[in-house]
Amino acid sequence: MSTPKREGGFRAAFPGEARRGESPSPREGLSPQAVDILFPIFEQASAGAISVDVDSRITWINDSYCRLLGIGDPQAVIGRPVARIIPHTRMPEVVRSGRPILLDIMEAHDQQLVVMRLPVHDEIDGRVIGAVAFILYDDLQPLTPMISKYRRLQRDLAAARRALARRGARYEMGDFVGASPEVLEVKRRARLAAARHTPVLLLGETGTGKEVLAQAIHAASPRAEGPWVAVNVAAVPEGLLEAEFFGVAPGAYTGADKRARQGKFQLADGGTLFLDEVGDMPLALQAKLLRAIQEGEVESLGSNEVQPVNVRLITATSRDLEAMVAEGSFRSDLYYRLNVLTIRLPALREHPADMGILCEALLEKLALESGEPRAEIAPDAVALLAAQPWPGNIRELRNVLEQTLALNEACSVIDAATLTPALPRPSGETPPAPPLRPLAEAVADAERQAIRQALAASGGNRSRAARLLGIPRSVLYTKLAKLSLNPDN
Repeated sequence: MSTPKREGGFRAAFPGEARRGESPSPREGLSPQAVDILFPIFEQASAGAISVDVDSRITWINDSYCRLLGIGDPQAVIGRPVARIIPHTRMPEVVRSGRPILLDIMEAHDQQLVVMRLPVHDEIDGRVIGAVAFILYDDLQPLTPMISKYRRLQRDLAAARRALARRGARYEMGDFVGASPEVLEVKRRARLAAARHTPVLLLGETGTGKEVLAQAIHAASPRAEGPWVAVNVAAVPEGLLEAEFFGVAPGAYTGADKRARQGKFQLADGGTLFLDEVGDMPLALQAKLLRAIQEGEVESLGSNEVQPVNVRLITATSRDLEAMVAEGSFRSDLYYRLNVLTIRLPALREHPADMGILCEALLEKLALESGEPRAEIAPDAVALLAAQPWPGNIRELRNVLEQTLALNEACSVIDAATLTPALPRPSGETPPAPPLRPLAEAVADAERQAIRQALAASGGNRSRAARLLGIPRSVLYTKLAKLSLNPDN
């Protein structure tokens, strides 16, 4: 169908238009008079054209568009809502907003179409009285260079976002996995800490998840939009710690950069600074750290200028700070400044009921990192893991699971026999024997204990208990019946 030939030209598709001779106010679109002039040009140059009224009902469609949509009789769709004929159309959005969509890719009948959409405005009051659309391309091949460039820019943007994400907090409270009373108490204290600006001291053995919890506190705090900066004190040479914390002024020493270098306090301004293994900090630097915390200001190395900083401090250590204070290797005044809100993270051996949940979470993460299908873990393997001492805690557990997957290619289920070779043991010691109790009995007891703890933690709320255990509610009901558990007693 060519451009419509009817009285009044194409503007007949837009009833209720303004009188000629009025000066239209500027709008993001076309007036019916402009449509009369420009539409034949656009329609001839495009691979399809359509118009709708103020109710987004089709008022006209040409033969080219009908062929693309597989419509035999154009008159059959006149007056019908455009969204029913073209499911992915954005014409109603153009009519509703009054804003054009100058370039868009739309899918229709397994084809990708490049479309331009323009609203049509009344010439007097500027209200939207309809919209027109043209298919600029029904074949994306000529646009391949442009699309390739766009995809390349999208990849670069995604890479930049991932790099920024690595510099920020990556963990939230849900990433600190566990439903035992010990872990739930840690989470309760962490949420209290997140709501305050006071310093937090995290105590726990290596591998218990201190940095995960610190990031979760930052992510749940009012400073979540601010920077997250972490420093492992034990990993920085003693001579560089002051510069690392407080920055370096230009030319502060021979070989120093001629530009100022910011320290971690300046970088964390407005956000959170996490100091891991703070117990390894030398005494000389402890005094400067105490001043920075008390005064809220720092002085760069080689500078006489004092810079105010607004930093929330979270510290962590696996050492006994109280004993270090008693022996004089850690300043008591700094200890009391850091020890405002203390959270002790339990060792893995102290909450064996969480072993199954932890294994599921770690295996999920390993599968995402490797791109391989996620492996499941059998109950006998969970029971075997729960019996280990785990001096390296969750970090050691992850290492054992990763070794097991590496030693057993395409392993879909980890059982006790598969797991045993990867378990740590002293030199010369034979692999630990499986538990002597019948397996069904050991698994049932472990499930019974975990369910009771989850119900106690949730105040008897079964839906919440199921979420804590990481299982559907229907599975929880099945296990309650199977294990003869009455949650109301």
